[in-house]
Amino acid sequence: MILTIDHGAVRELRLNRPPANAFSPELIVALKQAVESAPQDGARALVLSGALGRFSAGLDVPLLLTLDRPAMADLWREFYALLRALALAPIPIAAAITGHATAGGTVLPIFCDCRIAAHGDWKMGLNEVQVGLPLPPVILSGLKRLVGARQAERLAVGGLLISPDEAAHIGLVDEVVPLDQVVSRAVEWSRSLIALPVDAMAATRRCARADLFELFAASFNLELDQVSATWWSPEAQTTLRVLVDRLARRKA
Repeated sequence: MILTIDHGAVRELRLNRPPANAFSPELIVALKQAVESAPQDGARALVLSGALGRFSAGLDVPLLLTLDRPAMADLWREFYALLRALALAPIPIAAAITGHATAGGTVLPIFCDCRIAAHGDWKMGLNEVQVGLPLPPVILSGLKRLVGARQAERLAVGGLLISPDEAAHIGLVDEVVPLDQVVSRAVEWSRSLIALPVDAMAATRRCARADLFELFAASFNLELDQVSATWWSPEAQTTLRVLVDRLARRKA
């Protein structure tokens, strides 16, 4: 589910769960472990990428709708642990957004250090509200950190999906480059950081990301209970099942 490609000291973790790189419980756990183990393996920076044209569709809703309450509670805990691993990683992480990146596909890049997106006719954004789910507070906080309170409100409350060019305009991504250059540009950015004096870069990075350290220092028990409860709400379950039925008809 994850391809590991080393570009010297820069390790690329490529999501490889076709067709949409949607997050299953197993993929979430595997990605968290890959992020946490990379520095121990000698990697000095990470690039998180996906398939050409498709970064990730976020949570695998059809699969998740088959899970019971304890399994869903475990999934949310592991997903928050993955976000924490990205946010608090001791090495820089660049997201190479290789195409469509909806919901969780946008969430992961939010907690990386840098976001390089591909040119193209594709969308990214946090469309949770469209499928009956409130945006979890920790994700809204990460979004505000990137785009400011007003843009975060506009994107989150409306569940908007936007083009890569608009994402760059409002600061949701840092650069937009041709599709065949997304990964190489992310690797280049990573190499530029690790070429700097090591201690000075690392200390400054820790200061710059101190707000993320503070965010993830808090207990998420209450928030996780609320997120789990909203997943099982009648509105969310109805909306999610309508979405799954619509997707199934498209494939038929």
